[in-house]
Amino acid sequence: MTHPLLDLPPLTARRFAAIEDRVARLLDTRQDVLITQGEALLPLEGAIRGAAGPGTVALNVITGPYGQTFGDWLRDAGATVYDIAVPFHTAVRAEQIRAAFAEHPEIDFVSLVHAEAATGNTNPVAEIGEAVREHGALFYLDAVASVGAEPVLPDAWGVDLCVIGAQKAMGGPAGVSAISVSERAWARMAANPNAPRRSYLSLLDWKERWLDAGRKALPHAPAQLEMLALDACLERIEAAGPDAVMARHRRAAEATRAGASALGGGLEPYVHDAADAAPVATTLRVPPSLTASGLVAAALAADPALPLAAGGGALAKEMIRVNHYGPDATESAVQASLAALGAALAAQGAPVDPAAARQAVEQAWR
Repeated sequence: MTHPLLDLPPLTARRFAAIEDRVARLLDTRQDVLITQGEALLPLEGAIRGAAGPGTVALNVITGPYGQTFGDWLRDAGATVYDIAVPFHTAVRAEQIRAAFAEHPEIDFVSLVHAEAATGNTNPVAEIGEAVREHGALFYLDAVASVGAEPVLPDAWGVDLCVIGAQKAMGGPAGVSAISVSERAWARMAANPNAPRRSYLSLLDWKERWLDAGRKALPHAPAQLEMLALDACLERIEAAGPDAVMARHRRAAEATRAGASALGGGLEPYVHDAADAAPVATTLRVPPSLTASGLVAAALAADPALPLAAGGGALAKEMIRVNHYGPDATESAVQASLAALGAALAAQGAPVDPAAARQAVEQAWR
């Protein structure tokens, strides 16, 4: 039995390298780009364990759950870590970063999440990058959720380690990810005796066996289907134009905020300031008398395909996520999500105005 997804010629090193070059163009970077053969947690952890160790003094910014995870990894690697934690309904400011540098001038590593899809906020990386450059620290950025929904520019922002994934705004596969690495980040890893080697987490192994060898022979068999899917989604973004893709996500976020506010029933944007709200996903706060997980369950019972989820952990009671990214960054997905949430609220006795929500979405989408 033949199958178009199984009976494929092997993915060549040349094709693999060409896909990496496409990622570099998307990021507008001249840094080395590696496509890693796993979900984005692979390069996220690999970069921290490669570049940080005993002697590293890190500033870790927490604007959501991933920032908390990065702090744990940094401490486990032996780094001294200073955390900046801000409420999940807001974003960190460059002034806070500069204040941390003034208090701890020995800081030489900064870790930051660009957009937290889990909490719906986004951080001003351009301004933060300027502060980090002035201080001279190595800058590590998780841009997994933001890439495709808003600009991600490692070179312009002075980011030394920038990790992306394709499964959100890019509308691609989850099984491969990518990282751009600056020369000084490579030097930091090479000087770190605790950097992983002969390990799935080792970026240095990939550098030596792939980049330094001229990208002529793959170190091991690639995840072929995921690589082809990544190539396809990059081609689709190029065809539509990155600006158009980002504009679609921005309109989806603006329409969701406007529609939720008009819907009523006690639903309101979780991130207070629209400037701090991520275009990849919008989080909504539910009234104290109701639970987010219950409302989402009711909405999904009516339509399981809706891009809705309750917040994780303790946020499951108070937060709803509208994941309007990738193919769901459309007016129809926003309208359907708010209509289902309106019906779930009405079933609980909450006063809602579905017509006003529809009109608000339509006006915001123009």
